[in-house]
Amino acid sequence: MSDHVYKSIEITGSSPAGLTEAIDRAISKASQSVRNIDWFEVTEIRGHVEEGSVGHYQVTLKVGFRLED
Repeated sequence: MSDHVYKSIEITGSSPAGLTEAIDRAISKASQSVRNIDWFEVTEIRGHVEEGSVGHYQVTLKVGFRLED
């Protein structure tokens, strides 16, 4: 059994192409400044409507990362 300690943060990604791309963008950007990301949980999905159709998908994530020893 591991004795790791984790911290979590909340981030939001967006994309005009869909939910998966919004998640991928958010994780990719967070990975540039946060080390040891191990998991994510989708906490909210919403979007922006432009002229009667979806302009952007927005996905809020709780992201967990291991604290270093």
